[in-house]
Amino acid sequence: MCGIAGIVTADGRLPDAALLDRLTTALAHRGPDGSGRHVRPGVGLVQTRLAIIDLGGGRQPILDSVGRAIVANGEIYNYRELRAELADETFATHSDCEPPLHLWPRQGADFAAGLRGMYAIAVDDPQTGRVALARDPFGIKPLYLCEGPFGLAFASEPQALIAAGLAPANLDPKRLAEVLQVQFTTGTATVFPAIRRLAPGETLVVERGRVVERRRRDALPEGGPLDGDPESLLATLDRVLTESVDLHQRADVPYGMFLSGGIDSSALLAAMARLNPRPVLAFTAGFPGTGVPDERDHARALAQAVGARHVEVEFGEADFWDLLPAVAAAMDDPAADYACLPTFKLARAARHEVEVILCGEGGDELFGGYGRYRAAMRPWPLGRKMRRRGTFDGLEILRDLPRDWRAGLAATEHGSRRPGRSRLQAAQAADCADWLANDLLVKADRCLMANGVEGRVPFLDPAVAAFAFRLPDAMKVRQGMGKWLLRQWLHRALPAARPFDKKRGFTVPVAEWIARRPEIGQLVARQPLIAELARPEAVERLFRACDRNTGFACWTLLFLALWHRRHVLGRHCDGDAFAALGDG
Repeated sequence: MCGIAGIVTADGRLPDAALLDRLTTALAHRGPDGSGRHVRPGVGLVQTRLAIIDLGGGRQPILDSVGRAIVANGEIYNYRELRAELADETFATHSDCEPPLHLWPRQGADFAAGLRGMYAIAVDDPQTGRVALARDPFGIKPLYLCEGPFGLAFASEPQALIAAGLAPANLDPKRLAEVLQVQFTTGTATVFPAIRRLAPGETLVVERGRVVERRRRDALPEGGPLDGDPESLLATLDRVLTESVDLHQRADVPYGMFLSGGIDSSALLAAMARLNPRPVLAFTAGFPGTGVPDERDHARALAQAVGARHVEVEFGEADFWDLLPAVAAAMDDPAADYACLPTFKLARAARHEVEVILCGEGGDELFGGYGRYRAAMRPWPLGRKMRRRGTFDGLEILRDLPRDWRAGLAATEHGSRRPGRSRLQAAQAADCADWLANDLLVKADRCLMANGVEGRVPFLDPAVAAFAFRLPDAMKVRQGMGKWLLRQWLHRALPAARPFDKKRGFTVPVAEWIARRPEIGQLVARQPLIAELARPEAVERLFRACDRNTGFACWTLLFLALWHRRHVLGRHCDGDAFAALGDG
């Protein structure tokens, strides 16, 4: 796990060393174990390393015998199998990231087609004068691009491109409206108009600063649901999930997991307990003294049932105000998801004992867990769109919001309706393309990497996805309950999970905490971005009346006020949210 960046110049000149220094410095938090660079006329690559596999010998860039170079962020879980297939090659390291370097001259732009893992990769081939960039199909690992007279540059985080002077910190009003209304930006666009994401599963080939070839690898299989009897489907689920968890545990450093007590993390716990001779190390967050459900009791019981070592991490009101500036600083690609708060503190706590954490992201999307899927399955005219209203609809807070902020969501939903797919599959595919890639995975990547921890997501594995996505709809949603087959598996694997009990949704009590300190609204209202977006008196009124119905709108404005100060105005703060917003 690392940070990578680089530039392919348009004129073939040697990249500026100071520019590469700035990129490296901006990504230092992603790689506390060292850094490296590869430079030739026209190309510069940099990498900062968090050592997970081949601790002593896996430093990057890795070069082959003819001078090709690779820098990579992520893990290739099938690296041992790939090395066996490439037995005639001479490997310089035991790193999981080296096989793609040897696949490039054999397969060209399709070199990432057989990779099983999470990755953002850059391969430089001096013999052809080309650089290949590739990102995993689900977009687990980030990669951002910007283009200009200088050529094409890329980095693991947009803030690195801005810090290097390659892109301005200007904001796109339409994309900012998406963040306000749905928490994140859709598609490949970011809030910075000069910066875009490399699409999940996309491979680009770049020559003299221009894209000359492009490939796309889909995360989900084509076709509609396949039939199957419950017993055979359960057996297949057991096999693919166990294999994926086993692969995701490949590491030369200690690893653990985040345990919420929900279906997805409970399933990971059951699989990990089966595979590991030592007790699994599980971390759970709780919100003491609030009105939201506290998952720690249930998670503690699950840990005891399998003999896991359970670490409980409290997240209280003081944590909320103290950690907010650091969380906003980490989320340079803004996803206004309040789950980033406990995720950040869990990662900080986990870093004292492990460097790898397995997480349950992707289970809802692949196995049909969200309540909105039941509505999407209904035939016309009973069916309705998945997406809820925008956060600020009806509140009369914002001055002037672009009216087409739903266009990105609509385009994704339209593209997800492919021949043969059921309504449920189309809804799942839309969520995988946007909600998962541009919110949940961004949150996990930034909050864990800011604390020097690698996050792994066993549900987002090609074999698991190929199986789960084409399950019969009734094996996903039945009797008003999602993830039916996964619940059946968990009922057998870990009965203490009580998977068919009615579960309470995950909530962070931001509304309670903000309501206790309504004076923060005055500071939020005075921030340049918020004053531009909304009437100050309306913002203050919103915070004074903060409750469960308006709490998310208050949270969004508070988050964006702190985010804007850090990532657009460039102001740093070592204090809490009040100190940050009151500083000039």
